[in-house]
Parts: sequence; C-alpha cells; structure tokens
Amino acid sequence: MTHYSIRSSRPDQWTSPRPYSDPSLRALAYGPIRPMHEPSWWERLLGRD
Repeated sequence: MTHYSIRSSRPDQWTSPRPYSDPSLRALAYGPIRPMHEPSWWERLLGRD
C-alpha cells in the first residue's frame, strides 16, 4: 500500500451530473438507439427476435 494521496480542487467526474443534451443532437452524434442484444445472423434469417 502506498501512503500517497492525490488531492485536487476539482470534484470527481462521477459526482457531477452530466449536462443536458438534446435527444436529436445525441441521435446525430451517436446514431439510432440499438438493442442490448442483437440477434445472430441465424436468428435474423429465421425471423426470430
């Protein structure tokens, strides 16, 4: 274990809320919303979700 600690006057990133961004601007930047599970090529071939 180390005895050094890092101190900063800036708050941690995870404690600060993210600034608001317009959904249409997010869609332009990142593309459409994608599902968490993408069907395999076999499932798409059979038409299963």
